[in-house]
Amino acid sequence: MIRFRRLALAALIPAAALSLGLSGALAQTPSPAPAASASPSPAPSAVPSPAASASPAPAATPSPGPSPAASASPTPAASPPAAAAAPAPVQTADPFGLETTLEAKKVVMVKGTANWDSAFDTLVDAFKALNALLDKQGIKHAGNSMIVYTSTDDTGFTFLAEIPVDQDPQKLPKDMSIGKSPEGKALKFVHRGSYDNMDNTYEAITNHLDDKKLEAKDTFIEEYLTDPLKTAEDKLVINVFVPLK
Repeated sequence: MIRFRRLALAALIPAAALSLGLSGALAQTPSPAPAASASPSPAPSAVPSPAASASPAPAATPSPGPSPAASASPTPAASPPAAAAAPAPVQTADPFGLETTLEAKKVVMVKGTANWDSAFDTLVDAFKALNALLDKQGIKHAGNSMIVYTSTDDTGFTFLAEIPVDQDPQKLPKDMSIGKSPEGKALKFVHRGSYDNMDNTYEAITNHLDDKKLEAKDTFIEEYLTDPLKTAEDKLVINVFVPLK
């Protein structure tokens, strides 16, 4: 806190007034009597000597009042404290079970099957094939790459690898086609980390559905927010969408 202080200024008497007062005091002092003479002196005159007349002392000059600077001015009100800086936004947790609605997108897709032991490598190969086709025809992505799981069992799964596009590729191989991505109501979950660690995410998803007494369809979608062809596997960020019945 800043503290304010005031300085009290004393009124000063002018030097001229001091000089006049001193001379007046000297004028009021009576002259000393003359020494006695041996011969008789005439009787003193009844008229007093001018020097002996008491001249009135000049009126004392009144001390000037307190100067404006010395007047008691109110202490300035303390300024209100500056507003505290707005706190930095707090990063919220990733959505887990957020209700959302998927919109259908035009996609180029390729069908595939994989076993769980080499699942990620198989998915990467599918994305490589799609990217090679699009790059050859100069077609850009219109969204994130996706995997749609169409069936699963203890040994493996079948899937559709999809990449959104704005135009139709030409001369597609037999295992590729143009179609639409899934649409409708779904729950959104987020996974960060390697593909192998997604078991923990899916276990948490299953527990969430059980707690909420929700029934999911037989398919689910993974949207790769990070490019699986360029991102280290342990740095993947994947949205998992679970369509509801």
